[in-house]
This record gives sequence, C-alpha cells and structure tokens, in this order.
Amino acid sequence: MNSYAEIRKWREQKITNVSTNHEALNTFHDELIKQSVKLAMKNVQSEWGDPPAPFAFFLMGSAGRFEQSVWSDQDHGIVFEGGDTLKPYFLKLGEEIVDGLVRVGYELCDGKVMSSNPLWCQSVTKWKEQITTWLHQDRWDSLRHFSTFFDSRVLIGESSLLKEMKQESFYVLEENPRLFTRLAENVGFIKKGIGFFGQLLPEQHGEYSGGIHLKQTVFFPYVNSLRLLALHERIYVPSTLSRFKGLPDKYQNIKSYEKNFIELLDFRLHLKKDAHNYQEVHHIAKKALSKEERQELKWMMKKGYKLFSETKKIIENECSTWS
Repeated sequence: MNSYAEIRKWREQKITNVSTNHEALNTFHDELIKQSVKLAMKNVQSEWGDPPAPFAFFLMGSAGRFEQSVWSDQDHGIVFEGGDTLKPYFLKLGEEIVDGLVRVGYELCDGKVMSSNPLWCQSVTKWKEQITTWLHQDRWDSLRHFSTFFDSRVLIGESSLLKEMKQESFYVLEENPRLFTRLAENVGFIKKGIGFFGQLLPEQHGEYSGGIHLKQTVFFPYVNSLRLLALHERIYVPSTLSRFKGLPDKYQNIKSYEKNFIELLDFRLHLKKDAHNYQEVHHIAKKALSKEERQELKWMMKKGYKLFSETKKIIENECSTWS
C-alpha cells in the first residue's frame, strides 16, 4: 500500500469482518501495523537512506500481548545494534511510525510509550542498561516501565535483539529475587469492581460515570498474574494465553484460570465490537448489561482477584525460600 489513507480505508472495510473473533482481530491488527511500519520505513529511507544497522520494531501493551480489541492505542519501541550515533535515524523512523499509525487509526499513548520517545528507542547495549536501571531503582514508576517493556514481541526486524534484552532482565531478577515481591506489590492495587453486597461498582465521576472500567477491574488481575509467573519461570512469550500454556505442570491450579480469561476476551468482543473509539472499548455502561451479563462479569472479576491472590502467594513463598 502506498499511503496511510489506503491502509486506514482497508481497516474500515475489513475490521467488522474480524471484530467477533479474537485471533482473527489481532492478526488483522498485526497486519495493519506491519503495513504502516513498512510504509514509514519506505518514507524515511527516501530521505535518510537505508537503516544504518540491524534493528527491531516491537509491540508492547495489549498489542504486545495479542489482546487488542477493535480499537487500540500505540505501545511500541525500537532496538538497534551499534552506538548512539545511529539514534537520530531510528528516532526519525519512530516519529514517522507514530504519525503513520495515528493516520491509520491508532491513538497516541498517554504515557508516551512509543518509538518516537528516546526512552523507548535505544541501542541494544543502552536498552540492557535501561532494564537493569529500572529494576535496581525499584521505584513504582521504574517497575511499571519494566512491566510494560516485558509484555513485548518483535513485529518487524531482528527477534534476537529483544530476546537478548529479556535475558538481561532474567539475570537481574535471578540476582535479586526480592524484586519479584516488589513487582507483585507494584501491580497489587486492583480497582475494586464488586461491592460489599456483591453489586457491581461503576465509575462515579467523569465522562464514563455509571460504567465499568474493564481494563482496570477485570483484565489487569489476569494480565499481571501471568506476567509475574512468566518472569518467575523465564517465559519469553508476551501474550497472557501463551503464558498460561507455557507454565510448568506444577501450576495446574493456575492453568485452570485460562478458560476464564478466554471467556473474558470473548465477553469484551461481544459487548464492544461496535465501539467508536479506544476509550469506549474499556468502558461498559452498567445499565446496558443484562442480568446474565452482570453475573458473568462479576464471576470473571472474582476469578481474576482469586488468581492474583494465589499468584502473589506463590511469589512470596518462592522469595522467602530464596532468601
């Protein structure tokens, strides 16, 4: 395709065909982003020449986990071989990618987790230093950055570069096992979605007052639990479903929650396939839910909270064993 407008038109024509199938939808997102990045690379090459070194463009967040809904924001980075003298080229590429994806229909990331940001566009050497720093700093924001990074996969380029970066994180964690407990604490706050009397607790303020925030109240307990266990077991794959499958047999109880997560993915697609923007994807009006849907949502919430509680106990027990 020769323009971002063509890619956007393709999106608009095809998205409804895949909006009710999780795998088909995310495969389509991958292709949309891939075509956008290839066009960005072509545009930059016409002005700046060929890439000066091997590199990888990688996805993070819901895109990295292969868990996007019909709308998504941008979460991505670039890693390249060589020194800092090459960084201006890849930052230029990152800027072109961000602009292109906006034109195709992907919103900017509020936290600026995009390859146009120098923090998320670095050489492999600097990336490894950055990962080590994030973990050693042991602060809320640095651990959050690290968690964001770990939910990553290469879409275009050298997959070995990202694997090398993840290996670095495993080395640091092995030397500092208490960090597993800190990472669990970092994601331990879960927005309460069920009240004392078993009622759903909607948002009280803002544009989506009266709605349930799916991402914070339902998705995060599953996503955060499987990320912690993936770090613990050195599982490289980023998707929550792949992490369930990658867990050793000793985690049979944890593996039993996989079906609940699949139900959650299907539930979101069923209810939000006609969402008009990224924000709508994450909010469901409580009054729009049937009695059966409310019960189903509460069940998935409860299972998620229980999963995170069990995961946290595993991490705490393992860390106490190591120390």
